[in-house]
Amino acid sequence: MRNDLSDSTVTGTSEQKLIDLCIKGDRAAQRVLYDQLASRMFPVCIRYVGDRSVAQDILQEGFITLFSKLDSYKGNGSFEGWARKIFVNTALMYLRKKDALKMSDELENARGLSTDIASQMQNIGYKELMKLITALPPGFRTVFNMYVVEGYSHKEIADMLNITETTSRTQLSRARVWLQSKIKEQENV
Repeated sequence: MRNDLSDSTVTGTSEQKLIDLCIKGDRAAQRVLYDQLASRMFPVCIRYVGDRSVAQDILQEGFITLFSKLDSYKGNGSFEGWARKIFVNTALMYLRKKDALKMSDELENARGLSTDIASQMQNIGYKELMKLITALPPGFRTVFNMYVVEGYSHKEIADMLNITETTSRTQLSRARVWLQSKIKEQENV
């Protein structure tokens, strides 16, 4: 189904009008929405999986889901926030399929945990930090992203990943220790 609007006309439309056109199957509107969101959602995908090629696949899967569920967006809250949840969930589904979220050991078994990573992170740049986050082991990276970047609580993370809250806390603590050690290594280079 094609609307009579040209690409340039679609580009200037309001967000809700663009969404409405996408729901109706307007390819030009879908392309505009893709172009608007892809550059913001790709970093979300890569933060979860740590691999550009896999992140590109997840981005595409996320857009398939987004376009198929677009009519369920009711305008409550920001559209970008609603879309972001789709891409996070798509990345989590991928990680579940790959068993990348197998978590281990309870918090009592984790040693040398330091929660003061903020001062160390101030000494490195944003790009270096993002590179370190994407290099985290999958379980650590997933919980770190969900808790620190996305703002989910340990209870929400536990429910979404089908793990215990203690496991979520453990993975976050270990992610912090891992990041601290990598930051110290960079400082010593």
